[in-house]
Amino acid sequence: MPSDVPPLSLPSATGPPPPGSRTVTTDDGVPLHVEFDGVQDAPVTVVFSHGFTARLAEWELQRAALRNRARLVLWDQRGHGRSGWTPLTKATIDRTGRDLGQVLDAVAPTGRVLLAGHSMGGMSILALARQRPELFGNRVVGAFLLATSAGGLVDTGPLGFAVKLMRRLHLLPLYLRLLQLCAPLLERFRRRGTAVGRRAIRRLLFGRDDADPAGVALVQDLLEETPLPVTMAFYATFLEHDETAALQVLRRVPVTVVAATHDRLTPADHGRRMAEAIGPGAELVVVPGAGHSVNLTRRQVVDDALTDLLDRVEGASRRAG
Repeated sequence: MPSDVPPLSLPSATGPPPPGSRTVTTDDGVPLHVEFDGVQDAPVTVVFSHGFTARLAEWELQRAALRNRARLVLWDQRGHGRSGWTPLTKATIDRTGRDLGQVLDAVAPTGRVLLAGHSMGGMSILALARQRPELFGNRVVGAFLLATSAGGLVDTGPLGFAVKLMRRLHLLPLYLRLLQLCAPLLERFRRRGTAVGRRAIRRLLFGRDDADPAGVALVQDLLEETPLPVTMAFYATFLEHDETAALQVLRRVPVTVVAATHDRLTPADHGRRMAEAIGPGAELVVVPGAGHSVNLTRRQVVDDALTDLLDRVEGASRRAG
């Protein structure tokens, strides 16, 4: 099956912010860039959280799909896009979960909210559920978890073996620190848009049959905007990521989990386990042949899953009301 990526040019992250944008400053002083779209007086606000090394523009297709259905909030996670940088010790999923909560408090303090997260964005939703469970079933009335994981990303395979060995030898903190120290130097000599980079993006972010040259180039340009110091600073948090306890909190609301069969970063089994742990309130959508960038390469499948969840959320709210 060919990719359904249409010709697409993502909005730039440089220059003046789009009209109507807002900055939300976190309790540790990091400015977060927030944009708004859609029907401003709609009964449900959809808040989009993007993935690692991306920015809010990765949701451009889903933004268009929901523009006439809901109020939309999109934000750049710390260190990404137009948002400010962060101390290295705050480059964690725990912190991005707190950031998401502070964005909600600032721009959606009342009304019903549906949270949508891709990859690291989904992990941020899980972190928020653990930190502030009282929001779920009250203000947060649904969750859309796309190509993400609740934990155990490096438990198996060569990388898992290497990480376990470094932990056993007490070398993992040194390894991570060396990565962070080398990152600024590597950034100085970094070349973007290379053929080697495209091959790496093709292998890691795309699946068996969902890539075309335009789609790969689009994702390469998007991800290579993020400086290497940001990438290396967040790297450690994925090794420690475990938000399985948060899945019990998500039992309170309708949830859709989307997993891609050829996702090499957050394998489909992680999505299946999340849906199983959440229980009857979770719908699992498995996308054959797709990879990690499934929101860009399988637009119709992802759009349909998201609009179906919005229908479920609105139906549940009507019955409760």
